[in-house]
Amino acid sequence: MSRRRDVPDEVSDVVIVGGGASGLSLAQCLTATGSTTVTLVEPPDGPWRPPERTWCYWDDGTGDFDEAVAASWSRLRIHDTDGDRITVDPSPLRYRMLRSTAFERLAHARLARSPGARVLRVTADAVCDTADGAEVRCTAPDGRTLALRARHVFDSRPLRALPPARTHLLQHFRGWFVRTDTDRFDPGIADLMDFRVPQPRHGLAFGYVLPLAPDRALVEYTEFSRTPLTTTAYEAALGHYSRDILKLGTYTVETAEQGVIPMTDARFPRRTGNAVFRIGAAGGATRPATGYTFSAVQRQSRAIAAALRDGRATAPRPYGRRALAMDAVLLRALDTGRIDGPGFFTGLFRRVPPERLLRFLDGGTSPREEWGIGLRTPIGPMLRTAVEVPFLPRRTHPASRIGESRR
Repeated sequence: MSRRRDVPDEVSDVVIVGGGASGLSLAQCLTATGSTTVTLVEPPDGPWRPPERTWCYWDDGTGDFDEAVAASWSRLRIHDTDGDRITVDPSPLRYRMLRSTAFERLAHARLARSPGARVLRVTADAVCDTADGAEVRCTAPDGRTLALRARHVFDSRPLRALPPARTHLLQHFRGWFVRTDTDRFDPGIADLMDFRVPQPRHGLAFGYVLPLAPDRALVEYTEFSRTPLTTTAYEAALGHYSRDILKLGTYTVETAEQGVIPMTDARFPRRTGNAVFRIGAAGGATRPATGYTFSAVQRQSRAIAAALRDGRATAPRPYGRRALAMDAVLLRALDTGRIDGPGFFTGLFRRVPPERLLRFLDGGTSPREEWGIGLRTPIGPMLRTAVEVPFLPRRTHPASRIGESRR
């Protein structure tokens, strides 16, 4: 049996637990100036390392990850249930796609150039406060135990269960990276929501197409509902979408990805100890009404780095109170069926300037802009829901482990 050590194996200013989008992003922000020592704890190769994922976001071209961007699009398209198309140009914003492997490679290269950064491939077993900070107890692949001490610990590991919530939906999906025998895609347009797919009895469903070349694309089937589907059901839905709606002809599925994103108005605790903070999806960085996470992770990482430079330890709220309140109303309205999901989202893209709408979806609009957007939604059902939501009890919902969003 391994003996607990009185002297820590490593001492840093900060220990970050988890090497996904949130952990790697925070590590880069903290080490950019060279004034903070950081130990990043990543799981060793094996079942705890997630498969390659896709992350999407939009920005105005001033981001730091251009080297890792797999593709980007200047135009977005929505298809309503009747087949009508809405094509928008959200300039100066562009929709961008990252693959997790490329992002990790870029982040690791930057950390390797920083003298204050260290990456450890070990399993984090426990995180706890100490008299002067916090400690992360780890197990190395060879069975050795390690004690990592720091003034602050930022933990991005997935939660085992969701906090109590008034509404709990899931955004669940399966996607194929397909190659067609002939050119079938327009690489200049991303299909953000295609509601021509059959709609479920509860919630909504849509296709999602990100062209990578005239003959290659990520094609996904997505639902917002209470429970995921079986892989067989996703495959059938994807087959129908690719064959009968997109009419791709002959194609080859090169790889597939599948995931579940919580859509909930739960309150995610961002502090679990005097010196221990939650970040990323586990700290509430997933936008409840859309599932987007990557942009909020970047904002949160920059805010944490700035706070530490000022001598303050905090994990700021990824979204403002107004955004979370609006999301709680929308989730409840969708869950009760008071609003038609496809009609709601296509209506927003028809009536709201696209750049403003994307900023709204990212939590970056002013109260005046949000008021104007609200007037373009079904006012009666939304007002009824807004009056109801504050009086609803928060209940615990059964949930599997939740991780980082694809977005």
